[in-house]
Amino acid sequence: MRLRKWQFIIAAALALAALAAAITGCGGTTGDTGGMLQVKGSDTMVNLSQMWAEKYMEENPAAQIAVTGGGSGTGISAMINGTADLANSSRQMKDEEVAEASSKGVEVEEHRVGLDGIAVIVHPDNPVKELSMQQLSDIFTGKITDWSQVGGGPGAIVLLSRESNSGTHVFFKEHVMNDQEYSPQALLMPSSQAIFEETRNNASAIGYVGLGYAQSGVKALGVSKDGSAAVAPSVETVQSGTYPVSRPLYIYSKKDASTQAVEFIDWIKGEEGQAVLLELDFVPLKG
Repeated sequence: MRLRKWQFIIAAALALAALAAAITGCGGTTGDTGGMLQVKGSDTMVNLSQMWAEKYMEENPAAQIAVTGGGSGTGISAMINGTADLANSSRQMKDEEVAEASSKGVEVEEHRVGLDGIAVIVHPDNPVKELSMQQLSDIFTGKITDWSQVGGGPGAIVLLSRESNSGTHVFFKEHVMNDQEYSPQALLMPSSQAIFEETRNNASAIGYVGLGYAQSGVKALGVSKDGSAAVAPSVETVQSGTYPVSRPLYIYSKKDASTQAVEFIDWIKGEEGQAVLLELDFVPLKG
């Protein structure tokens, strides 16, 4: 009698273990890294990617997506090494990254998923209408300190920058300032809204914000590059590539990515995913 009781207990335990294994196995089909789709990379894109993930999971309750930052290079490395399914990147893969993937037998697919445009703003009373990329670099590194040096009236320039943990701060430093350090006189602001408010109320200020903040109350400057005519920031000029302070945003995946990874990327490129870009002051691929 006692033997039969233990046989029953063992059989029940085996049945529960089999059920748990089946459930785990079903969860593991959603991504290459396990039951949850892992997205890693660009800090510039991390908030955007998190909103994409949240909205996608609302529409697809079975989906599980985790988003982390760490930088474009970190995400690309993780995707190549198989610890992330998708890599967010605010730049194209470098030659050495492509070579690393190839050496490991990894075929990589590039997905262009959006555009990043940054407007340079001043007070409406400031007579300056445009600046070159070189002038912007010299202003934000502290080489140019007075408005009279760039065609404005006499007066010290008040520099407004995002805080150093901001992806926009890093983008502006890399793309406009050739990776030089910001002037120690720059005031570090916690948000684009804070830069907008300070510029609206300070006739000596200059700052940079997402396109959504280049609105009534401030003046967005035209920007020129390499001697070409200055171009004003807009969704259209960012989409056309004529506005200099802009760049494409990418997601990288393996060519044999999981079904969920492919479906998530397709959703991002679709109408709903592209609408999220505008909500966070990025620019969709098409008008």
